Amino acid sequence: MIVYREFSSLSTDLGFSRKALYGVSYNTSRHYRPVSIPKGNGDFRQLHVPDDFLKAIQKQIACKLLPLEEISPYATAYRPGGSTKINAAIHIGKPVVVKLDIRHFFDHILYSMVKEKAFPAERYSESNRILLSILCVYNDCLPQGAPTSPAISNIIMKDFDNAIGKWCVERGINYTRYCDDMTFSGDFEPSSLISCVRTELKKLGFFLNDKKTTIVRQGQRQQITGIVVNKKLDIPSDYKRKIRQEIYYCEKFGVPSHLEITAPDKSEKEYLACLLGRINYVLSVERQNSLFKRYKATVQGFIKTLSEGDAS
Repeated sequence: MIVYREFSSLSTDLGFSRKALYGVSYNTSRHYRPVSIPKGNGDFRQLHVPDDFLKAIQKQIACKLLPLEEISPYATAYRPGGSTKINAAIHIGKPVVVKLDIRHFFDHILYSMVKEKAFPAERYSESNRILLSILCVYNDCLPQGAPTSPAISNIIMKDFDNAIGKWCVERGINYTRYCDDMTFSGDFEPSSLISCVRTELKKLGFFLNDKKTTIVRQGQRQQITGIVVNKKLDIPSDYKRKIRQEIYYCEKFGVPSHLEITAPDKSEKEYLACLLGRINYVLSVERQNSLFKRYKATVQGFIKTLSEGDAS
């Protein structure tokens, strides 16, 4: 097992000096800035984003140290090979789908939890544990926006995931967790499941967001992390409809004219990159969708023309 008892080995692997690491740790709050991003329901999500220097340190921690700790196979986000597609695939065609949400997930992951689970005593000296934990938290909790936070959240949730997964396996229920979104599927009575999850979460100091508890049965649209799973993996029709509409207007009136009406503050290059990303997302789930393959070629043509114009 790799251990970090001496500071020198930690400093060498992270690539930062004692002065740099401790200098940042003395006042981490001044290395963050608040950022608000819009949510689908019209509210805003508050992030705390580290500056370039702290972010560089956190990226090294995320790359070199956090992979040393185990995470549960039930966690499908923030891991190699994880994706919304992987998260949804196990739940295809099930009689009942239950979706549960952890309220203020990152805000309830505290310094003490990070120190205990992400930087355990059997691997790190006490001084190294304290230093690393301080470098990964903001105002005593895990900051959304820090590159270390996603991996730490999976480490924190390992025992919970495994306990809930074992409970579900014994009852023929499928379980996955994508960040703070938990999904269960099968043929079962939801009330006992919800009670069990609520109890296990409370042991960690977490709570269910009851407003987001959703029970979806066959005959209703069963959508998990943005993907419909009633019969096979499908992107929701309204998502694809919007892309079709945008392609139509871009082809008919040209990209600049379309942007003048719909998004005058966006550059043509930025818009096309975003549109191509959304098309690629559809194709990552619906690989044989010939219409969206054509859309991809169309947008790539727009991008090529724009690049050639910039070069001339």
